[in-house]
Amino acid sequence: MNEILKKVLKGALVLAAIIVTGTVGYMQFEHIDFLDALYMTVITLTTVGYGDMVPVQTAGKVFTMFLILGGVGYVMFMYTKISETVLEGGLRDILGKRYMEKELARLSDHYIICGYGRIGKIICKNFHESKKSFVVIESDPAEIQEIIKKGYHEIEGDASEDDVLVMAGIHRAKGLIAVVSTDSDNVFITLTARGLNPNIDILARSSGAVGSKRKLKRAGANHVISPYSIGGLRMAHSILRPNVIDFLETTMRVDEINLQMEEVTIGEDAELLGKTLMESNIRKKFDIIVIGIKRQDGEMLFNPKPDTQILAKDILIVLGKKAQIEALKKI
Repeated sequence: MNEILKKVLKGALVLAAIIVTGTVGYMQFEHIDFLDALYMTVITLTTVGYGDMVPVQTAGKVFTMFLILGGVGYVMFMYTKISETVLEGGLRDILGKRYMEKELARLSDHYIICGYGRIGKIICKNFHESKKSFVVIESDPAEIQEIIKKGYHEIEGDASEDDVLVMAGIHRAKGLIAVVSTDSDNVFITLTARGLNPNIDILARSSGAVGSKRKLKRAGANHVISPYSIGGLRMAHSILRPNVIDFLETTMRVDEINLQMEEVTIGEDAELLGKTLMESNIRKKFDIIVIGIKRQDGEMLFNPKPDTQILAKDILIVLGKKAQIEALKKI
């Protein structure tokens, strides 16, 4: 819309310059006052030509011919371009909005990311690389344009509003991530989301201020993370345990070459169901290490023993290459 506005303003300035030129020209060549000169200019440019005022001086007639050839032609051209630009822009916006509504209606088990700031951008980038379905809610028009360029699903609006979250598919979503700039906004978003979908998994950003984590938890957030606390710990560990941090960073990259940590959920009909880790031969078949198991009741088993049994709805925390992990997920 900014480009359309610029074109309209540019055209209006040129038209104003033509009107000023015509008015001054008629005052000079026809020896008439300002209002009559402006009147003659306008009826000439609009091709109305009432006939009540016509140029009588030779210089005035020549000037009128040039004004008609140049000015009237430009007015018609400008009118055409403005109409074309406005219509095309309006149609593009309408068609784009309808297309986005259809795309959002198809989303299911997706994630809703509220806020496209510095943290939101990183989350979206990683979700996109991991091929996770998500939609971004952002209120800043400039950021919306960047989201569109990235090809992400987007909604312009306030994420704490019911209708905006409903449009984002809150009732079909798997999770919501609230990472707007203030704790109060994240609390409002969390409260609204929890009210609309009691079962959705909510992760909220905390500034680290005293009481902020408690308030977000009370509002309904399942997980609360303070980027400042994590950043401080990361910097401290980079000095105290640099090799450990290097290893963890390597496992967090999403690509085909590096090792990565991933979650593998055991289904009700999984081939591994009921077997022990030793019997499953996960290490031998897939060259994958099981470094943890999260039970359905929330119990976390770190470095599970070979005789640990794999149960339905267990979540295996595994370490391996992407292709190997995908092969494991298939069984």
